[in-house]
Amino acid sequence: MSTVWTQARRAARMNPSIIREILKVTEKPGILSMAGGLPSADTFPVDEIKAACDRVLSQNPKEALQYASSEGFAPLREWVAARVAQLGIQARPDQVLITSGSQQGLDLVGKVMCDAGAPVAVETPTYLGALQAFNPYEPIYASLASDEGGVRPEAIAALPHDAPGTRFAYLLPNYQNPTGRVMSAQRREAVVAAAQAARLPIVEDNPYGDLWFDQPPPASLSSLWPEGSLYLGSFSKVLTPGFRLGYMIAPDELYPKLLQAKQAADLHTPGFNQRVVHEVIKNGFLDQHVPKIRARYKANRDAMAAAMQAYLPAGCEWQSPEGGMFFWVRLPEGFDAMALLPLAVEAGIAFVPGAAFYAQHPDPRTLRLSFVTLTPDLITEGVSILGRVLREAMAEAPELTP
Repeated sequence: MSTVWTQARRAARMNPSIIREILKVTEKPGILSMAGGLPSADTFPVDEIKAACDRVLSQNPKEALQYASSEGFAPLREWVAARVAQLGIQARPDQVLITSGSQQGLDLVGKVMCDAGAPVAVETPTYLGALQAFNPYEPIYASLASDEGGVRPEAIAALPHDAPGTRFAYLLPNYQNPTGRVMSAQRREAVVAAAQAARLPIVEDNPYGDLWFDQPPPASLSSLWPEGSLYLGSFSKVLTPGFRLGYMIAPDELYPKLLQAKQAADLHTPGFNQRVVHEVIKNGFLDQHVPKIRARYKANRDAMAAAMQAYLPAGCEWQSPEGGMFFWVRLPEGFDAMALLPLAVEAGIAFVPGAAFYAQHPDPRTLRLSFVTLTPDLITEGVSILGRVLREAMAEAPELTP
């Protein structure tokens, strides 16, 4: 059938999120989902948000419901600047741009920084949502060799030779999605030194940095190189994702263009949402609230670690994360996590196959498990089901047995 519509070339690079597609499957009754990177809804401060909504609508209803500043609600920007100072980032409020979730921040970075055919450096593996945000702007990817400590400095040092003209390195140093790994202080210093030597800007994404279990992560990358770094943060994991509130801290050189890109996208982040969130957090609420989230997630992490040790067959590889929301698992030789997923769903458990998190050369043996939305007992049940599915697959295909 003929059509009058001609789509832009970039449209072909827009693909559905495998995570969102899997979440549709998990809506079926009886499925234990460890797929979505969703914060636990039991941590949402419903009463505090309800009271804040009432105060905002009582005190400043017209302003809250009117169009608002593209930069963001000034008191919230001031709060963000003060908050990131605790991470060593010295930022002025006029360097803060409030975004519609940190995902919009990634889109704005792609819009302002990416050209067709220009390289962008990413970890191996990296956050799937970042690849989705950058893809329409048609970059090519330079996959940075990474290990359990994060990106390797020598991979960054090699970029001027291997991928000349790389626009930036996109890095998640704290409890990375999908691997859960965290960069040590020594690794951070080496990575920043390599980036400085290569004149390679850093886009630092930090949605999970507050979700540490035993000790906070080291100083941010942006604190080590303020003029060469752009920092992304989010309220989704520490308050609620439903408000879609994130923020960027950008160098003066970039801020005007990022602001113009946001104005073209949505004019401004919802002013009502910003005012409500500021009303909730302005007097130190997160300092009491976030430790409760950490305690809950740590107990879930411990339950998943114990269940994996008890139920996953020999040959599976993983590390217990020090924070965040995810375990990253590598299955024994010969397994394909994507092929395994339908069997797991049929048995009552869902996960995210890891291949989608690679910009290049995916590892089909990898998968991601989220441990924050189920109770410890259900986590144990779910991992036991996954272990049974793996063992049954091994029994039917002996060559998979390590």
